[in-house]
Amino acid sequence: MRKALLAVLGVAIALSFGACAKDNSHSKLIGVAMPTQSLQRWNQDGSNMKTQLEAKGYQVILQYANNDVNTQVQQLENMITKGCKVLVIASIDGSSLTEVLKTAKARKVQVIAYDRLIMNTPNVDYYATFDNFKVGVIQGQYIESKLGLKDGKGPFNIELFAGSPDDHNATMFNQGAMSILQPYIDSGKLVVPSKQTDFNTIAIPGWDSGKAQARMDNLITAFYSKGKKLDAILSPNDSLAIGIVASLKNNGYGTARKPYPVLTGQDCDIPNVKAIIAGEQSMSIFKDTRTLAAQVVDMVDSIMSNKPATVNDTTTYNNGVKVVPSFLCTPVFVDKSNYKTVLLDSGYYTADQLK
Repeated sequence: MRKALLAVLGVAIALSFGACAKDNSHSKLIGVAMPTQSLQRWNQDGSNMKTQLEAKGYQVILQYANNDVNTQVQQLENMITKGCKVLVIASIDGSSLTEVLKTAKARKVQVIAYDRLIMNTPNVDYYATFDNFKVGVIQGQYIESKLGLKDGKGPFNIELFAGSPDDHNATMFNQGAMSILQPYIDSGKLVVPSKQTDFNTIAIPGWDSGKAQARMDNLITAFYSKGKKLDAILSPNDSLAIGIVASLKNNGYGTARKPYPVLTGQDCDIPNVKAIIAGEQSMSIFKDTRTLAAQVVDMVDSIMSNKPATVNDTTTYNNGVKVVPSFLCTPVFVDKSNYKTVLLDSGYYTADQLK
């Protein structure tokens, strides 16, 4: 009888320990939802996040949604069902997650919007990103500097592109850039031959390279086919810039007679850095995904310890329902003069990757 009782107690204790272990494992589960694997930067974001979270002892569900909103919603529902305590979400459409985040709130799951603000819901706790208005400012200042606008040079011809209208960041990039460029447009030092300056007109849905290339083709045919010089193009990111470069090449740019215009970008994707080295693209904004991932890991740590996460902006990012407490990392630009220092010396890329 005594042996039987001890055996039962042993099984009970083992089951208890097993349950505790299971619960502890369950309580360390973090969901990371990324939009797509078709862009290099999101692969790096997801990989950096997973690596750094796992190094801290968390279990991570990392999923990509192939830029499909319904897929992302289903993935988030699955993460909530599996018991994730924190969701880190780089949204595809920042206005399409209202219902799934109601479920997250009901399950006491906290939500960090990652680099794209989640809109029109009270159920987002934090936002981690780079200073997206400053991204646009740096792009505008680069054009200003390269054309010598501060020195009174001009007039110069410029065409404007903006990002996907369903991405709040696209608006911020555009507002930042135009805060620098609009005064020169108003004074006539910058001329937009197409007269296309309205955000909705210049926006490229889905940040699609092919659509950017097609629009650039149309602009060149309509406004630059008779020898008019194109001096600068505002592109908010690298996926648009790579399409614009393809259009410029196809239309005979890159010669002494038709030099490449000043062309901005963002993300320092490898094809674009190669284009910068080749003189086809002028610059790209570098947003070190290791820095952003590290900040998000700190936020997750704070949340899991029942502490408020560190933020440095509590006024800027209104999602239509609330101002979301945010941490803004600082972006820098890369061009042909500094890419080795910024990208290679920091270990972000190897020299072989840029050959």
